[in-house]
Parts: sequence; C-alpha cells; structure tokens
Amino acid sequence: MFAIFKIFFGLGWVSFGGPAAHIGYFRNTFVEKLGWLRDEEYAQIVALSQFLPGPGSSQVGFAVGYQRAGLGGGIMAFLGFTLPSVILMLLLAVLSSQLTESSYFQNVVHGLKLLAVLVVADAAWGMYRNFCKSPLTVTLCIGTAIALLLFQSVASQVLVLVIAAAVGVRYLAHGNVTKDKPASATRSFSWLPLASFFVLLLTLPLVGTYSSSVQLFSDFYQAGSLVFGGGHVVLPLLQNIVGDQLTQDAFLTGYAAAQAVPGPMFTFATYIGYELMPSAPLLGAIIATLGVFVPGFLLLVGVLKNWQQLAAIPAVSGALVGVNAAVVGLLLSALYQPVFTSAVITPLDLCWVLLGALLMKQFKLPIVWMVICFAAAGFMAPSVANLI
Repeated sequence: MFAIFKIFFGLGWVSFGGPAAHIGYFRNTFVEKLGWLRDEEYAQIVALSQFLPGPGSSQVGFAVGYQRAGLGGGIMAFLGFTLPSVILMLLLAVLSSQLTESSYFQNVVHGLKLLAVLVVADAAWGMYRNFCKSPLTVTLCIGTAIALLLFQSVASQVLVLVIAAAVGVRYLAHGNVTKDKPASATRSFSWLPLASFFVLLLTLPLVGTYSSSVQLFSDFYQAGSLVFGGGHVVLPLLQNIVGDQLTQDAFLTGYAAAQAVPGPMFTFATYIGYELMPSAPLLGAIIATLGVFVPGFLLLVGVLKNWQQLAAIPAVSGALVGVNAAVVGLLLSALYQPVFTSAVITPLDLCWVLLGALLMKQFKLPIVWMVICFAAAGFMAPSVANLI
C-alpha cells in the first residue's frame, strides 16, 4: 500500500498541465515503466473516466491503484496524487495573491506548461501506435480530433465517444468469448457504491440546512456529481456555489493557482473551502476537497469491476476498440487546445519544446529532471529572450 502511495505522491508533485497531461504521466509510469497495466487495460480506464462525471485524471489514478491493490490501493493512489496539490493550495490560500502575482512564479509555471506539451504529445503518439492500426480506427481518431477542435463542449465529447462506440460495435467486434460472460458481469456489479452515490446526492441537500459543515460538503458533492469534462468545467458550478461569499478577485486568484500547481484542478475546492469557513479554514478545505472528489470515486468503484467483465463481450470489446481510437483523438485535440495554445506563444517556446523532446526521447531524461529543466527554462525565459 505504501509503495502505491509513494509512487503517486511523487507524481503528484510533478504532474503539471491538467488532465490530459496527467493521463500522459500515468501512462508513462504505469504502462511503460512499471508495467502494471497493458495499454489496452489503461485505455479502457481512460475511456471509462470520460463517460463518468467527476475528476477524470484522478479517476484514472484511483482506478490504477484499485487494479493494483483493491479499494485500499485506490485510496492510497488518490491520497498520494492529490495531497501535494492540496498542500500547495493551502499555502497559496494563506499567502493569497502575493505569490501568484509574482512574475518569477508565472514564468516558472509557463515553463512547466511547455513540459505538458511534450507529455501529452508523447501519450497521444504512444496510444496512436497501439490503437489506430486500421483505416477505420485511424478515421475515428482523426474524426474525433477534428470534431472536438471545431465543437469544444462536453456534449460534443460525449457524442463522439458514443458514435465511436456504435461504429466499434458494428464493424470492430470480434467473437472471442463465451456467452456466459454477461451473467458473470452482472454478478460482479457493485451496487453499494452506486446506491451510496444516489442516496448522498438526494439526501445531503435536505440535511445540509442543519449544519454549515454538512451544507459545505453537500454543495461540493453536487458540483462533483455534475461535472463532465475535467477541472475547467467545474469553474461555473463552483462560482454559483460561492456566490457573494467570496470576492471575484479572490475566486480568480484561487482558479489561477489551481492551474499553476501540479495535480488535479479539482483541488480548487481546497482553496474555496478554506476561504468559506474562516472560523475553521483547514476543516473547510478538507470538507470541500472530499465533497468534490467523493461522487466520482463512488461511481467509478460501482462500475469498474463490471466494466472489465463487460469488456470481454464481443459487442462491448468492439465498442472499446472504437472508443480507444476516439480517446486518442480526444488527446490530440487536448494537445492543441488548451495545452499547446496556452503554452507555446513565441518561437522561443517552441524551441524549448523541441529541445525537451530531444532530452526525453533520445537521452531518456527522467521526468523529475525534465521538470527541473523546464522550470529553469521558464525562469530564464525573459533573459534569454532579451539576448536574442
């Protein structure tokens, strides 16, 4: 268990760049380096996280830990990956805008965004080679990327995945399993987490009026239950929750900080919870953080075992082939927007990315050293730009 926590804790300190980059870091660590999962198994987890509400990359990390050591492994993975971000958000909440407004801090963050370009590109290329081997899967990949680049919405994302699954069922299914698989899948279904999800969703608003702590948990639980598409989508929901309780400047400072620190963007809730309970800020931060993460994990635990069993059914396996190809397209679209467009602004930025690609692919520089190099590059960028 501690080994799982240790690995995810290390990743939590260096995983900059948002959900798409996190998926790349996870694949590099657990598929390529440690061999905990095959690419097919990992892609299934990524695809499942796209269908469920909640923090997508954190659900992927939780599922990896769950696969490795059951529920305890999933919890250790979540704690390890999320704790660094929570610590940093608490520090930023205490320091307020003094640090986030620093030009040096912003330059370092920019350098780490350039590293995210490399990580996402490497993940997209690796998954493309594994899941886009036929003309149809290549078409699904490119079609998905085009659709999501032109129509950037959660509805578009869900729609293209559904279409890819339908195409896979019709044209990519393989009859390689016995007919009794559906029954075993039904028996493995985890009803308790699913029931808990809906009970909490329905009852928390009713009992929240009796306690400010319960109300805070309820508000963030509702937000975590309704968010499809990652951390950026949670912004308007949290803004509605906060209302006039937090100034616009403070809210946007927390949002900027959430994008600057490594780990899941959902730890934005940590900052808001700290601000919303001035009488007990640390308790408020913990309540809000748990509230926004718990619903996605309950859903994941409820369907994960069943999902793996269903993957052995021919029609479902065909759907997964189609969805896997579409997930590659999803990563390609994310590589451009928001990863590339928010990071590569000048020719010098692209030069750093190209040098980083050389270090990563040819010299096999470990990710920790890549983080140090790109943080230094961002810090020195203004001086280098003045010399050119």
